[in-house]
Amino acid sequence: MYRFTNYRDAINLSSHPLVQDVEKAINGEYSASECYARLANLAPSKKVREQILEIRQDEIKHYQQFVQIYRGLTGIPPQPKITEDCPEGFLRGLEFAIEDEQKTVDFYMEIADAATDPFIKEVFRRAAADEQNHAVWFLYYFTISK
Repeated sequence: MYRFTNYRDAINLSSHPLVQDVEKAINGEYSASECYARLANLAPSKKVREQILEIRQDEIKHYQQFVQIYRGLTGIPPQPKITEDCPEGFLRGLEFAIEDEQKTVDFYMEIADAATDPFIKEVFRRAAADEQNHAVWFLYYFTISK
């Protein structure tokens, strides 16, 4: 459980678990939005491309919300970086996305469960629900593409 209510009072803020988790979430969303832009370009139809781009927009929204939280906790902007390589090819990209989205659901729920701030708790719960929805869409497209 994250025990601080004013996280700026932590002695070494960068090593605080919540700050580290939010930074990891920022990097994950940043990486996903880049990957899904490439995946959308590989989509076999306009309908699939539009759905993947809609998912990408959710990832960008999550990224922006997490940046807001990070800045609120630390007072400084994050330095996002690509932490996961996007596989080549549409099917490999879908398979990667399914697994990544499912892992992300668990990670975001852990953050939500540990957070004491109601805003942070709700942002991560909502993001987890979105990620689960994304996984279903990617699984659907993976299944019909095989």
